[in-house]
Amino acid sequence: MSIPQSGGGPIEHYSQLAEYLAEGNKPKADWRIGTEHEKFGYCKDSLKPLPFAGDRSIVAVLQGLRDSYGWSEVTEGGNLIGLEKDGANVSLEPGGALELSGAPLETIHETCDEVNVHLREVKDIADKIGVGFIGLGAAPIWTHDEMPLMPKGRYTLMNDYMAKVGTMGRDMMRRTTTVQVNIDFGSEADMVQKLRVALALQPVATALFANSPFFEGKPNGHKSWRSRIWRSLDDSRTGMLPFVFEQGFGFEAYVEYALDVPMYFVYRNGEYINALGMSFRDFLKGELPALPGEKPQMSDWADHLTTAFPEARIKKYMEMRGADGGPWRRLCALPAFWVGLMYDQSSLDAAWDLVKGWDAETREGLRVAASEQGLQAQVGDIKMMDLARDVVAMSEAGLKARARAGAGGLVPDETHFLNALKDSLESGKVPADELLDRYHGDWNGDLTKIYGEFSY
Repeated sequence: MSIPQSGGGPIEHYSQLAEYLAEGNKPKADWRIGTEHEKFGYCKDSLKPLPFAGDRSIVAVLQGLRDSYGWSEVTEGGNLIGLEKDGANVSLEPGGALELSGAPLETIHETCDEVNVHLREVKDIADKIGVGFIGLGAAPIWTHDEMPLMPKGRYTLMNDYMAKVGTMGRDMMRRTTTVQVNIDFGSEADMVQKLRVALALQPVATALFANSPFFEGKPNGHKSWRSRIWRSLDDSRTGMLPFVFEQGFGFEAYVEYALDVPMYFVYRNGEYINALGMSFRDFLKGELPALPGEKPQMSDWADHLTTAFPEARIKKYMEMRGADGGPWRRLCALPAFWVGLMYDQSSLDAAWDLVKGWDAETREGLRVAASEQGLQAQVGDIKMMDLARDVVAMSEAGLKARARAGAGGLVPDETHFLNALKDSLESGKVPADELLDRYHGDWNGDLTKIYGEFSY
């Protein structure tokens, strides 16, 4: 989940809302890669989720990272709720999952190094206090009541609201994790092409990274239960955004969508003010019931944009949001997958040619089928396995064309980061399939074995 935004001054004209998004336009030389991933922490002896505070807890892990590795603390209401260093931050998901939001970096080599250093640091601290961390798209065994709600004002408000809209919002908050990548765009036209491709192909990412076949101790009938949860969260702020594919789409159309997303909060003086279900349009007019007579700051608009949760979204950059959290190796494959498609124009054009004829029903059908069946999904004549092969090949071509070397020039490009995905295409199995094979095979239905074998 995002942290509070700051700066920008008052909103005096409607045009500033689209201008804020357009400020993200960057020349290609300045495009960067920001990788984010979340993982569940647990006590090794009990296999129960970490409490917020105590000898073996979220706070203990944060303190260990702070004291041993030079991170600066982030607090809220007197509680240690995050860390920051060198453009990156460590934050907490509502149920206590630990998230690394990486710094904006130039290559997949650099972002993967960042992930590797972070996981080594976390493992070092965790091992010292009897804690483990595991990358899965959904908590495999723990119930809602076992998952603590982190002491953050934003989460308290969201928790109350999620009970009133949809049916699975609280499950999303406490018991799902993801890996995502943030990418840049060069112009409004570039943003439009990238967002259309991103939305259309999120189901491919969902299928390739599917890693949540268990929930509350048993198989749930889906390869990505995380994706299933998102479909029943809140229709007003989730989904595949069909309007993005309409003629004339641009920054202003996205603004209109975001203005219709009901508000959660307004952040003032370190506190979250309840604005649940209220309208940002009313806020622009100085008619927000939570703050009568007050008009918003640009930071309020930036905050509000973080409360829309479509499969891909824009702020001053674009977020790819369709993948389950997963094994170490796949944390580097996700940014490689999207950077190969998005940062080489030939690959981006090829991807758009592939999807531009699909209608909204096809795109939504792929989203649902990917969640349920992974690489075995099929919608009409579209077979997910064939589609994924084509898209990964396009990504590989894009990474080759980027030709960003690593390891002091010994590695000529970034294509090897796709190897985990190519292995899945060769075997026909994604992490969810491998987990199910183990569950029905040598685990003999004992799901507790997942912690010993699949933790970081």
